[in-house]
Amino acid sequence: MAGAKLDEIDRKILAELQADGRMTNVELARRVGISAPPCLRRVRALEELGYIRGYHADINARELGFEVQVFAMVRLASQSERDLSAFETLVQGWPLVRECHMLNGEIDFILKCVAPDLSSFQRFLTDQLTAAPNVASVKTSLVIRGAKDEPAVPFEIVEDRVNQPG
Repeated sequence: MAGAKLDEIDRKILAELQADGRMTNVELARRVGISAPPCLRRVRALEELGYIRGYHADINARELGFEVQVFAMVRLASQSERDLSAFETLVQGWPLVRECHMLNGEIDFILKCVAPDLSSFQRFLTDQLTAAPNVASVKTSLVIRGAKDEPAVPFEIVEDRVNQPG
């Protein structure tokens, strides 16, 4: 719950788990300065409140043969809530789409896609994405290289905001 108040220890727990989700509860407790049992209770509470959505490995897609990364900007013919939801549901079934975000402005959705090669992405683009109901247009941009890929939350900014007087 985004509105719930987190104390300094909760924020430290989140920052530590974000940096290394595989550490033991004992190590986590040591790093945040509390004993193991209350640390585990806090972690469980943070999970139940939705602050921690899961634990994942950071997989190198290129090492696994996913050489192509593309951003696809999708404009729909209709933006009714029913049509937006239908498109979001459709996207859930497309494995090449790794992220989907609804935007305001000329573009309705931006999709982050990965594929083993350009021909695989092109087949997805022509057979599924542009052929999908209600899709009016798709513009794509091939990623040449990434300068930053930081999925984590910048806790240093949260810390600064919390510690400011006022």
